[in-house]
Amino acid sequence: MRIGAIVTRIMQQMKRDKRTLALLFIAPLIILSLMYFIFNSNEPEMTLVVSNGPAPLIEKLKVVDVKVVENNDYSSALLKKEQYDGWLAFKQNNIKLTLLNDDPSSTKAVIMKLSQALQPEQASRINLKTEYVYGDENTAIFDIFSPMLTGFFVFFFVFLITGIALLKERTSGTLERLLATPIKRSEIVAGYMIGYGFFAFLQTIIIVVFGIYILDIVHVGSIWLVLLINIVVALVSLSLGALLSSFATSEFQMMQFIPLVIVPQIFFSGIFPLDNMVEWLQNIGRIMPLYYAADALNGVMYKGYAFPDIAMDLVILACFALVFIILNIISLKKYRSL
Repeated sequence: MRIGAIVTRIMQQMKRDKRTLALLFIAPLIILSLMYFIFNSNEPEMTLVVSNGPAPLIEKLKVVDVKVVENNDYSSALLKKEQYDGWLAFKQNNIKLTLLNDDPSSTKAVIMKLSQALQPEQASRINLKTEYVYGDENTAIFDIFSPMLTGFFVFFFVFLITGIALLKERTSGTLERLLATPIKRSEIVAGYMIGYGFFAFLQTIIIVVFGIYILDIVHVGSIWLVLLINIVVALVSLSLGALLSSFATSEFQMMQFIPLVIVPQIFFSGIFPLDNMVEWLQNIGRIMPLYYAADALNGVMYKGYAFPDIAMDLVILACFALVFIILNIISLKKYRSL
């Protein structure tokens, strides 16, 4: 009888909590659907530029599903710009293979298909020299993912800690007492952003320094740019966590935002190639802050990009933060109208 009373109370409590029920039953369906469409995306098309190549070899490359672009006046600079998988240049019996290597799995696939196209007797007579635009022959998949992971951990922990901390401020009555004073909503938001931002800044430095100097995560570009990107990411996460905390009534509800806010962004942060997805999935990915954070971090840490190369990513991230901060100010209207 007493057990039945407890069960009845829980059922009634859950029935009244519409938000929890929605997250409990709808969120898994959304994540599962995303995973279905992402894992059923098209296989990446391999593109190889061939300069002065023999027609029989070009035909064999096409047979093994390699898209061939014939261009006798090509360069490594164009390869970086056009983002093709590789460039095969023939000069008598010498072949120079330049691989972009922005994705080690695609690079290995190109090498394998080229080996299939070159007959064994031809391969023995040809001097093949291989160069890499990014990384080298020892580059692993983790070298591509690790820069993105630094940004993800900064985003995740700042979002979680800030959201829960601001939720406590509201549930404990601190926010209501502040709103009872003549202080403006914008001043409250600015104070919270600066106060919690200081600790987010320290956390960001610790994560970046630990990842690069202790775990030896690959970093070709400037560490100052890596810190700058992650600080902007922390600002986006801080403002987003503050915004979503205003829609939660408990720490449990704050945690429930993770499947809807954090998990989908992982899928669009570069772990899965966005270009291979259907167009509507690509459009979803481009409204995710972590997409731009991962692009900037991968560019600096793996490809050695300079500030001008990642400026647009930083501008977009800053716009995300600005929008979330403005929405934070507006959301305080439900507590007090100034």
